[in-house]
Amino acid sequence: MSLGVQGRPAVVTGAASGIGRALAVELSRRGAHLALSDIDVAGLEDTARACRGAARSALVELYELDVSDRAAVVQHAREVADALGPPALVINNAGVAVAGSVADTPFEDIDWLLGINLLGVINGSKAFLPHLVVSAGHLVNISSVFGLVAPPYQSAYSTAKFGVRAFTESLRQEMLVAGLPVGVHCVHPGGVRTSIAANARYHITGAGDPVSTFDRVARTTPEKAAGVILRGVERGRARILVGADAHLIELASRLLGPGYMGIVARAARGSRWPG
Repeated sequence: MSLGVQGRPAVVTGAASGIGRALAVELSRRGAHLALSDIDVAGLEDTARACRGAARSALVELYELDVSDRAAVVQHAREVADALGPPALVINNAGVAVAGSVADTPFEDIDWLLGINLLGVINGSKAFLPHLVVSAGHLVNISSVFGLVAPPYQSAYSTAKFGVRAFTESLRQEMLVAGLPVGVHCVHPGGVRTSIAANARYHITGAGDPVSTFDRVARTTPEKAAGVILRGVERGRARILVGADAHLIELASRLLGPGYMGIVARAARGSRWPG
């Protein structure tokens, strides 16, 4: 099955770097007209240059957007549909990270993360859904392997990513029940070499360098992740796992059930950064 994005709009949030940039570049190679958003305008411009270099004829529109701002996201969906037409593909990718114990993480950082990682996905899904019904398009929401298991010191992040999974799986079923032509897909990346750890907010002391630890275990490149995601959409997958580590974690969560918690807790002692 083809994605059917050639000459049609594709929307990517969090497109200034990482998986978002890699998705944008790959979609430009496929001839999509791109609506790319982020709060990082300079990064977006770098992404646009990469997209135009990959496919000189690609139409690339850039939007400065905070996905946690619901009114702004609703307006963004209207602007994209008016400028480019109903999108064939919407990827809610924008995300941030916070690491720390429940006791030590400030409410403000929990609210910040949930506003972007969970409410940002809900905002984008609801705002673009009517347009996707018109286009018979695909909605892709980025969760995480921490939407399959919840390790220590990742309570806020896991809460958001489990929420993305629940929201997306429920929405996929609603589309099937209603007979509406929207493909809905939830993505669970494992360790991908992005700047998310470097830009995270930390509330952990005496745990070494979490950025170095993340970089050591993040084996999948953003480009590889983008290819896996788009192939999963083409194949109609409800759940798209990215990386060998994601497949292993998903298998362990099914085989061990809640028993995984004791194993992870023992492994995390002394490091406080489970990967």
